[in-house]
Amino acid sequence: MKSIVSAMALVAATWMSTPLAHADIRHGNFELRIAGRHDFHNWLWALSSCQGDCVHVQAIPQPVARAFPYQADALLRDGRLTLTVDVPDGLRCGDVYYGPVIPTRDTYSWDASTMSGTLSSSFATGCDGSPAGTLTYPFDLVQM
Repeated sequence: MKSIVSAMALVAATWMSTPLAHADIRHGNFELRIAGRHDFHNWLWALSSCQGDCVHVQAIPQPVARAFPYQADALLRDGRLTLTVDVPDGLRCGDVYYGPVIPTRDTYSWDASTMSGTLSSSFATGCDGSPAGTLTYPFDLVQM
């Protein structure tokens, strides 16, 4: 009986000493809702486990026409996840459907508990030759 109690105490001590960072990371399929971004796509994010304090993001455009799916790992630090991706068509100029597109470096940062955050989209040259810049948008990830 003593060995069973000792084993249970060891399991409990091990479990209690394990970092809980992964407990804050939600997984599954989410709709990415970006307020105010000039785009005709809806984005679905499939979030899954990866090695360490991170979540793997697979981004799927809806519709797939004139969009580029991407995937990368978002890193967890201090309760926030951060994902940075290079997007060939991140800034759409003129006609949202047929106008020119400009590549961006997009950085998503969101709270692992609320699944709300901010997208910072940076570009080397803006629409119609305007200077480089960064556009910032709020977003929410809504579980499907």
